[in-house]
Amino acid sequence: MIKMLVILLLLAIVGLAGFSWITLHWSYASGERAGFVQKLSKKGWVCKTWEGEMAMVTMPGTVSEKFYFTVPDEAVAVKINSSLGKRVALHYEQHKWIPNSCFGETEYFVTASQVTE
Repeated sequence: MIKMLVILLLLAIVGLAGFSWITLHWSYASGERAGFVQKLSKKGWVCKTWEGEMAMVTMPGTVSEKFYFTVPDEAVAVKINSSLGKRVALHYEQHKWIPNSCFGETEYFVTASQVTE
């Protein structure tokens, strides 16, 4: 009986680890969004992640749409932080069903940043 419980527990752990790996390495969607990064901060109680907010303005004078994102790479976060207040294009990958907020608070992971004029 105990052997069966241990096997079931190990299968559950392996299944959760496999599911986590798939959600973090398989991209549901990818693309670019352009706008002005308003905020980028390292957040979290235990797992610190870079979380940001970008205002996407379609036309001057209109209400901007906000794009919330996570930056998993420290080098990309430094590049975005140096371009605060400038118009940037962020390349992102969307990862659905991430099982834990230790990987990021949003499902949009920014992988590259470029200043646009």
